[in-house]
Amino acid sequence: MHHVPRLIAHLDMDAFYASVELLRYPELRGLPVVIGGGARHQPAWENDPATGEQRRRFARLAGYSGRGVITTATYEARALGVNSAMGLMRAAQRAPDAVLLPVDFDEYRRYSRLFKAAVREITPMIEDRGIDEIYIDLTDVVAARLGDSGSEAGADPATEAWWCAREVAREIKQAVRVATGLSCSVGLAPNKLLAKISSELDKPDGLTVVTEHDLATRIWPLPVRRVNGIGPKAAAKLARLGIATIGELAAAEPAWLVQHFGASTGGWLHAVAHGRDERPVVTFSEPKSISRETTFERDLHAVRDRATLSQIFTELCVRVAEDLRRKRYAGKTIGIKLRFDDFRTVTRDLTLPAPTDDAAAIRRAAGQCLKRIELSRRIRLLGVRVGALARSDGATTTAIRSSASSEGELFR
Repeated sequence: MHHVPRLIAHLDMDAFYASVELLRYPELRGLPVVIGGGARHQPAWENDPATGEQRRRFARLAGYSGRGVITTATYEARALGVNSAMGLMRAAQRAPDAVLLPVDFDEYRRYSRLFKAAVREITPMIEDRGIDEIYIDLTDVVAARLGDSGSEAGADPATEAWWCAREVAREIKQAVRVATGLSCSVGLAPNKLLAKISSELDKPDGLTVVTEHDLATRIWPLPVRRVNGIGPKAAAKLARLGIATIGELAAAEPAWLVQHFGASTGGWLHAVAHGRDERPVVTFSEPKSISRETTFERDLHAVRDRATLSQIFTELCVRVAEDLRRKRYAGKTIGIKLRFDDFRTVTRDLTLPAPTDDAAAIRRAAGQCLKRIELSRRIRLLGVRVGALARSDGATTTAIRSSASSEGELFR
């Protein structure tokens, strides 16, 4: 078998949620579309006054009022200066004519499972990084293919390996398109750090190869924020120290970085700026906790909106229990999270004697946690979390039956 260099791919779906919505509403292709609305922004059928035929009427950003934020946007919307995590009211000022669609996470999760299953058909060496991105270790696949095909006389083994990896990456992109109808961008590199950066370089539908030889031309001119792990605070501190690009970071003396950032972070900054990253692709990792949370369209009052809050609280517990059973886990630590109208966030948790995946038990424990929080302000977010997870056989499937009397006790 050939000795091949380490070959890591990062696959990132292109404008994932928006692209899933465009499959559902193909008439919106090429238009600025923003995902982040609520149920009231669901498209509705109406008669076209000109033709008398039925057509879909879509909500627009113009006149939006509320606290919603953009989950994602099409590339056409991004060109108008609206981006994910931007408030919808602010986005409405920049792109009033953009179409606004509600978020449909169940559909996005379905497509997420589809694209990951398509990649697993080619290689099982996948690290799941969330709903729309994965790392893939192609080293063994390439070694096996080169071993089967034999080497051309005089060919450089490393060059052959990179060419083969590029072919496998093309196959992966095609498999994802066939399975989902969606495009993705793939970065191919010797490690996860560079693969992640390179998958962003030629979006959408990109296939970008970055080796150590490409550091100076492709990576060093980029802003430091492109490095996964350099957040806004570290980037701001680097900017104050006169460092804006990855290349400028690479040129900094290691001792100087340690002086300003400490031994651990300083050493890490020096390594990543030079494209070094030894982290393996982790094909399986146990989740630490499973949670569900929801932000309300309007702030809810603990007394006046008690029935609504209680119903939402119950639904969150049911959904967490369903998630636990589907993934075959049970958990001992039940926690809740509340965010108030002043943006203060409060959490409480409770450890049970034995792990559970039962919605009623989760609801009872979460209710106990709730009693330990003073509910004097309006509530804007409610979440339920189950931690301290253990593998279960998924056999307990008790459904929740909440009576009106027990609901009334919760939000006093």
